Amino acid sequence: MAHFVVIGAGQAGASLVAKLRAAGFAGEITLIGAEPVPPYQRPPLSKAYLLGEMEEARLYLRPEAWYAEQAIALRTATEAASIDPAARTVTLTDGETLSYDALALCTGSLPRRLPASIGGDLGGVYTMRDLRDAETMAPEFAPGRHVLIVGGGYIGLEAAAVAAKKGLGVTLVEMSDRILGRVAASQTSDFFRTLHAGHGVTIREGTGLSRLTGEDRVTGAILSDGTQLEIDFAIVGVGIAPDTRLAEAAGLTIDNGIATDARARTSDPHIWAAGDCASFPWKGARIRLESVGNAIDMAECAALNMMGEDTPYTAAPWFWSDQFDCKLQIAGLGSGFDAIHVRRGEGEAVSHWYYAGGELIAVDAMNDSRAYMVGKRLIEMGKSPDPAVIADPETNLKALLKA
Repeated sequence: MAHFVVIGAGQAGASLVAKLRAAGFAGEITLIGAEPVPPYQRPPLSKAYLLGEMEEARLYLRPEAWYAEQAIALRTATEAASIDPAARTVTLTDGETLSYDALALCTGSLPRRLPASIGGDLGGVYTMRDLRDAETMAPEFAPGRHVLIVGGGYIGLEAAAVAAKKGLGVTLVEMSDRILGRVAASQTSDFFRTLHAGHGVTIREGTGLSRLTGEDRVTGAILSDGTQLEIDFAIVGVGIAPDTRLAEAAGLTIDNGIATDARARTSDPHIWAAGDCASFPWKGARIRLESVGNAIDMAECAALNMMGEDTPYTAAPWFWSDQFDCKLQIAGLGSGFDAIHVRRGEGEAVSHWYYAGGELIAVDAMNDSRAYMVGKRLIEMGKSPDPAVIADPETNLKALLKA
């Protein structure tokens, strides 16, 4: 009987094993996860869970009993130490060796941390990546305290929103000239800068962190412009890196993550990869997507191909972020845009439509689920409506799908 092993029990790993069983794979499945809990959702960690609005059990993607019911050997609190592609074995940190017929790497990503030389190893300095991170920092969120957030990407802004809602003083520093500079147009940056300012968050753009200060625990920060702050704790949100450690040691090709072909297969014919850790060909380039949608879709594609199908992975990027009373939904990838067209919706709803050479490539929708859904469908259908029609608030967006 064939044995499929999946390393990494996050969204991608959980989606992959579920797809294997749903597609009729009757062999053995082992899912290896380093954390002591079943696979769970990560996005709520920096939002609903940290706010105390979601219990741990509601984070779980499936009840723990489901894995036993599906004859999936879920190995929690277990880490893989090495892979031997020639022998097709995985050795665990406790010395146990597992043989596999096919292996999937769903190892996710690792948060970038501040160097110890500038205080990154002080107590009270956190990153937000897993359940333990959220549980450890939760007691810090007491009204009246002051938090420094380093990094103006989505993770940093979400953490800032939670802290402000819980009554903390919040200072966010972003080294580049604007928040969300790597991932969104200036119009979207402007929207969220105004949103956060309205809730008392101090955003310092074009300002870096020189160092954190304190003895064993952080008590202050010196910014690149010489400003000195007294703080109670700090959250670092300066990006993530694909976890390629096992793949590199096993000799797999690495290119902005574990390099896969269009079918999620790595440079080894018996090893696949999916999720944050994997890069894949897309529109003539090689990309890596850090999103729930990609983790699910790529993992499900990998599962089918592990079973012998020949299904190419066609990514349809989508993302979301919740900050204060705003829900941001993103369809497509905006990189390479040459024009932004703004559409005003009802109330506070607004959407930003990204065009490149006349082609619609992405949509940022703030509190406008209709614009998001229509924009996503238009991109998937390869349709690019006249920007003037998009910007006209009288246009019936749904009608554009039939045009």
